Amino acid sequence: MSINIFSQEATEERSESARLSSFVGAMAIGDVVKTTLGPKGMNKILQSASTGEIQITNDGATILKSIQLDNPAAKVLVNISKVQDDEVGDGTTSVCVLASELLREAEKLVGGDGHHVHPQTVVEGFRLASKESLRALEAAAVDNSGDKDAFRKDLVNIARTTLSSKVLSQDKDYFANLAVDAVLRLQGSTDLDHIQIIKKVGGKLTDSYLDEGFILDKTLPASGPRRMEKAKILISNTSMDTDKIKVFGARVKVDGTGKLADLERAEKDKMKAKVAAIAAHGINVFVNRQLVYNYPESLFAEAGIMCIEHADFEGVERLSLVTGGEIVSTFDRPDLVKLGTCELIEEIMIGEDKLLKFSGVSAGQACTVVLRGSTTQMVDEAERSLHDALSVLSQTVQETRTVLGGGCSEMLMACAVETLGKKVEGKKALAVEAFARALRMIPMILADNAGWDSSDLVARLRKKHFEGADEGVGSKGSQAGLDMEIGDIGDMRELGITESYKLKRQVVLSASEAAEMILRVDTILRSTPRKRERM
Repeated sequence: MSINIFSQEATEERSESARLSSFVGAMAIGDVVKTTLGPKGMNKILQSASTGEIQITNDGATILKSIQLDNPAAKVLVNISKVQDDEVGDGTTSVCVLASELLREAEKLVGGDGHHVHPQTVVEGFRLASKESLRALEAAAVDNSGDKDAFRKDLVNIARTTLSSKVLSQDKDYFANLAVDAVLRLQGSTDLDHIQIIKKVGGKLTDSYLDEGFILDKTLPASGPRRMEKAKILISNTSMDTDKIKVFGARVKVDGTGKLADLERAEKDKMKAKVAAIAAHGINVFVNRQLVYNYPESLFAEAGIMCIEHADFEGVERLSLVTGGEIVSTFDRPDLVKLGTCELIEEIMIGEDKLLKFSGVSAGQACTVVLRGSTTQMVDEAERSLHDALSVLSQTVQETRTVLGGGCSEMLMACAVETLGKKVEGKKALAVEAFARALRMIPMILADNAGWDSSDLVARLRKKHFEGADEGVGSKGSQAGLDMEIGDIGDMRELGITESYKLKRQVVLSASEAAEMILRVDTILRSTPRKRERM
């Protein structure tokens, strides 16, 4: 006898129903993004229902975080995609597709095809397979960090591989070198705040360039210096309007215009004292996050201080980082304030817009990438693409090992897992073989998206890798992958299709962990929606 212990609107799904719901949700998410995978992947248009604003992208993380989901298993896949984006910057589609393929294979073992393998047995098999695939991946990884020229070539190849599936693929050589130059300026740091990206619509993609120093998207006021050498910069977040009485509902009654003039004079004197306190810091440039009104602006001009107002919060934070100054709000103790410095501040033109360039900043690794493009959507997607490349490169500078792309690494791991499956006893062997099939789906999807005969290509690639496994690591067979330009098997080392070892490792780890988590689900409980009380 079943007794309902939940309140009226709470729901419960158990055993097969819950498992099926989880599998279907995860597989549906994989199907949404799988067509964007690889150099021939397609784009998606994302349109906001409220504002009508559109985005055109093939970035997995951007697509998934824009979708409103109800299925809990689908949300797990979205979360691993976000983690991949935060951790490495690229591989967001790969991790989602691999997790969904693992669950597709698990669904056949657990529910269908007459196997009826227990989910815990599948999880144990997946763990063995995951461990073996990571071992094979590590054995195939190459480290060229000892040779400066070879390592730079690796970085350029990684950037080209990352950008080949993005909107910048037509000009990937140009942007790959631009990204590598920017990352090498960081001198081993992974702090991408030192690399600013400014988007300006107009021109073509190859009009984009890397500029040393920091560019602030602001113009100078009409009065005051237009150029400043040996700048000493005070960065502030303070109110520079006349200090009116800021109490809601407060009124000041005066019995004559003379008293009103006295009040205004007192306000002006207060502002004059504030400007004098700021000037007492021995500065020649004042940058404020808030507005600077006309009167204090004229006082700064008289004192020969360049005044930059309403620099947005992100701009102020980054300016503080690259010039070495602190953001201050009070000016009573000049001796405790750390000023920012740079060699030169001047106005520059990008397209038809005037911007401020800070050259010779104290953080020598700081630089700015100026992106040009024909439309807003094009420039936005170019920024996402370049950010992915910069993230992967900054991680590769720390974890310097590289592996081969083009489905080579996945097939290498699949062959190693398949060999392991022949040695595993019991039903766990079925799960190990299923893991190998899921890995082989990545090159298959790459070929499908390019319109080639995926079954033929993947079968030939598998044969090459098994031959390479017999010859040993570093053989021609173990370097074979898919050449998407001609639809044939090619040597990935010769073609320069290289990927970060950390990226591939994270994809396998995250996908297998997410698949395990969803496989363990046997009940889904949905709580009662909170009722809005009437006022």
